[in-house]
Amino acid sequence: MTQKQLPQAKQLARIQDNLLAASERRLLTWLCRRMPAWITPDILTALGVVGAIIIFAGYAATALSPHWLWLSILGYVIQWFGDSMDGSLARFRRIERPAFGYFIDHSCDGFTTLLIMAGIGFSPYVRLDVALLALIGYLLMSIHAYLSARVLGELQLSYLGAGPTELRFVLIALTLAMLILGPGPHLIASLSGFDLIFGSAGFILTLLFVFQTLAIARRLARAEPNA
Repeated sequence: MTQKQLPQAKQLARIQDNLLAASERRLLTWLCRRMPAWITPDILTALGVVGAIIIFAGYAATALSPHWLWLSILGYVIQWFGDSMDGSLARFRRIERPAFGYFIDHSCDGFTTLLIMAGIGFSPYVRLDVALLALIGYLLMSIHAYLSARVLGELQLSYLGAGPTELRFVLIALTLAMLILGPGPHLIASLSGFDLIFGSAGFILTLLFVFQTLAIARRLARAEPNA
């Protein structure tokens, strides 16, 4: 019995115009040239997930001591390395698996984002419902990117000049602020300053999803007019 043949995956046009894209690409190429042969893209993907688990553990442990935030910052570095290097190494070595890589990479992205935002929500700094609002906004934008890849053949990796690397820098900066400032007083009702920041981020991402969806819908409507 022969295995059912999978349809051929199309190569997607990667659109990445975030602020750090060029510098990051040079760094990743430099690292790829020096990567030991035994390190594979799959190992790096798994390392990215491990980094997210470390981030989650660091935030969740801040109920015991704020110094656990340093563990989350270390996790961000590990998560960046694994998540950014896996596809870069595959392309550098010309061993891409477009269907497998796309499916596994973005599945892991969703899981790691859940771990990060859940960890933040379990910390004393951000309410869980507010962290989940930010998670919803991020996942909506992820859905938009994946749908756009399907209908346009374009994988949008950044919006408003920011991509995953810029978001990690922002989260690291906020984590350092948590370490310095503590949970902080309630500014509006039962919301702290960190609640307002993460809640606003979720709201902005949701609005961006709506606007980008309408823009793509108009573009598709012009390409496929009614008979």
